[in-house]
Amino acid sequence: MKYIISFIGLMVVLLLAWIASNDKKNIKIKPIILMIVIQLFLSFLLLNTQLGLIVVTGIANVFDTLLEYAQEGIGFVFGGIANEGQAPFFLNVLLPIVFISVLIGILQHLRILPLIMKGIGFALSKINGMGKLESYNAVASAMVGQSEVFITVKKQLGGLPPHRLYTLCASAMSTVSMSIVGAYMTMIEPRYVVTAIIINLFGGFIIASIINPYTVDDKEDILVVMEEARQTFFEMIGEYIMDGFKVAIIVGAMLLGFVALIAAVNGIFDLIFGLTFQQIVGYIFAPFAIIMGVPVSESVAAGGIMATKLVTNEFVAMMDLSNIGTEMSARTVGIISVFLVSFANFSSIGIIAGAVKGLNEKQGNVVARFGLKLLYGATLVSVLSSVIVSFIL
Repeated sequence: MKYIISFIGLMVVLLLAWIASNDKKNIKIKPIILMIVIQLFLSFLLLNTQLGLIVVTGIANVFDTLLEYAQEGIGFVFGGIANEGQAPFFLNVLLPIVFISVLIGILQHLRILPLIMKGIGFALSKINGMGKLESYNAVASAMVGQSEVFITVKKQLGGLPPHRLYTLCASAMSTVSMSIVGAYMTMIEPRYVVTAIIINLFGGFIIASIINPYTVDDKEDILVVMEEARQTFFEMIGEYIMDGFKVAIIVGAMLLGFVALIAAVNGIFDLIFGLTFQQIVGYIFAPFAIIMGVPVSESVAAGGIMATKLVTNEFVAMMDLSNIGTEMSARTVGIISVFLVSFANFSSIGIIAGAVKGLNEKQGNVVARFGLKLLYGATLVSVLSSVIVSFIL
């Protein structure tokens, strides 16, 4: 029965993408089918095999070690602030972003990261039926972040037509930055984080290929990556330390505001309607949870978490999942965990449009105009990834 529901869910996601398509007649079927098969294979490999367990455990151990190193710096600066036995979210989850940001900077400075991004991007371009720029951008978004990635393609940004710009922005919104992967792994199981990151790469191209189909001319299929101005090693370290700290502060501020706001809205709705706001939106999103493979009995709670992620961010939703996850089946927790690992939320529209506008005002305005369609597509990517995982769990 679960396979039938998962198959129906897959068809519904593809149909919803097809309805929003700019050019239904020119959708390329073969690359889409191939990428769905690859998603299923990779999900099975990562979640259901010994090799997958070894890979995920290895990645999780690397991030565990990095978090331990980060705690050395955090303990030195903030030691004694928390009571013994407590684990403050800001200290244990957000501040390690600073250290991981420095590591990304070092890999960038040594030209290791750009080489990896170009290599994986080139391989992806042979599968997805799209251009080298689109493929590189998807990988780079997962490495350096959804706003920083546009700096690396700044030279080509001004000359891109809207359809190619849409794909670049959709990829940025469908992935997550490597700098916060460690934070995710403290909140949900690492195997779901790793699986989601990998299959979202393909999911972004699947949905974009349906909503926004096009063929890149061979003459236009070029990649011009903007190299960062050469800094001294310690200048670079200082810059990435500050960038990581800014991210931690911004995420912390957003969580503070959103969690408090949701608590207030829940209280008002409960007083007026006898139901919290999250329970009400949970009913709205419950059908999507069901086609993702969530049992009907758990669909309202799961739908509430999905809606929370969409209107706030993934951190708030992950906190909700950690609070009620013990009341859900392991399969539901896995499906919802995969859904949460992306930047698909309303605030990302402003982040991406602002990042592009800072580099090219005209193109920034273009992104702002298709912002809601961008969020629609990125949300479908998250639903698609959850459906794919539901076949396996």
